[in-house]
Amino acid sequence: MAMQLKTSLKLSQQLRMTPQLQQAIKLLQLSRLELETAVRKEILENPVLEEVQDTAEAEEEATKSERQASEEKIDPESNSDPDPRSQEEFEWESYVEQSQKPPQSMGSGNEEIMNYENIISASQTLNDHLTWQASLAGFNDEEEAIVHLLISYIDDDGYIKVDLSQVAEDEDIDVKELEEMLPFIHEFDPAGVGARNLKECLLIQAKHLQEDTNDLVFLINNHLKDLEKKNYPGIAKAMELDIESVIDMCKIIYSMDPKPGRAFMSNDTQFVTPDVYVYKVGDEYMVSLNEDGLPRLRISNLYKNILKGDQVSSEKTHEYIQDKLRSAVWLIKSIHQRQRTIYKVTESIVKHQRKFFDQGPAFIKPMILRDIANDIGMHESTVSRVTTNKYVHTPRGIFELKYFFNSGISKTDGDSLASESVKLKIKQLVSEEDSKNPLSDQKIVEALKKDGIKIARRTVAKYRDVLKILPSSKRKKYF
Repeated sequence: MAMQLKTSLKLSQQLRMTPQLQQAIKLLQLSRLELETAVRKEILENPVLEEVQDTAEAEEEATKSERQASEEKIDPESNSDPDPRSQEEFEWESYVEQSQKPPQSMGSGNEEIMNYENIISASQTLNDHLTWQASLAGFNDEEEAIVHLLISYIDDDGYIKVDLSQVAEDEDIDVKELEEMLPFIHEFDPAGVGARNLKECLLIQAKHLQEDTNDLVFLINNHLKDLEKKNYPGIAKAMELDIESVIDMCKIIYSMDPKPGRAFMSNDTQFVTPDVYVYKVGDEYMVSLNEDGLPRLRISNLYKNILKGDQVSSEKTHEYIQDKLRSAVWLIKSIHQRQRTIYKVTESIVKHQRKFFDQGPAFIKPMILRDIANDIGMHESTVSRVTTNKYVHTPRGIFELKYFFNSGISKTDGDSLASESVKLKIKQLVSEEDSKNPLSDQKIVEALKKDGIKIARRTVAKYRDVLKILPSSKRKKYF
């Protein structure tokens, strides 16, 4: 069979991920803080990019300074010299005293009062607190080194989650030495610190009590599972005690701290900056992008003039400027495209969820990504990216854009209800229940069925876990 070589033309369409498209997709899914960081980094790396300053404020400041200069203009015929150093009889000592004198607080008279609002307080960590106690315990150098090693393995909750044998292997130390020094850490404050599990944490706290704790220690050692289920009659029968005594001991255990280290956790508030605002003007809702804090970019006129005026010294320099110019233009276009997409998506959400904005979260409608994608003529993946880590400020509060997308639960009348509304109903039913006879998942199903909501028991259990609501056996209160 003879072999032949032929030349043929073939035309086909292919989707190529160009660097510009990759950049646009990356910017689309960034949060507001990440976008600001990325833009600041690009400004530093790309000399063609520059930030547009607020010219209105700059012009106003310049006008103000000119006006002040004209008002303070010195008469040319006057012999007074504004520079105090040129005056013959200038009192330098009083001048230094006045210039170094600290500013006075308002309403303080002549007394110097420290402004405590300007003082930053340093919070003490759990590791600092334990290290300070170890330094006062009177250990020798070897013992103190082992104690500091164990303290370094204590997590924020106050537990040592790593097995001591693993610690000994990692740190090349005898495990017996660790086991000998661990009880000393158990004597430190807060009580229960250095425990390896919940049972040991409760036992350590029980030993700190100034009373007879034999029954209490026995209960923790042998009936912790029954205590979790609040099976007080079973505990009383097994320990041959009356139920009142068991309940008294359980009250003591409930007053203990299962996470002794959380008292030293930072309580810093994490604020959310919305990407878009929704205002109500009359009977309509208006969408406005939040541009505060985002750098406004433009192409530097210097480099544009260099390219136009043939002032480039070499071809390599010319290519470098052209490359940076293309990168800057694509970045500006990508940011504008991102902002336009956020605006379109938010506007469509407001249109679809009008009842939510008018009447509250209980009236949110079932909605999926396809509904918004079809409305604005974009792909679902684009809508998914633009709603990730983006927040909207509404008259009802601040919500993540993903909040408005939820599945529907069927109703007996053929209509559907948003899953978020069902969660609110479950939360309301639990808040109104009798604490001594809490609602089981099946009873919640029956209560929702009376409102015309068809839902499975396992779905109620799933929503209850999402809402961080305990099962009925653990919500029951005997006292």
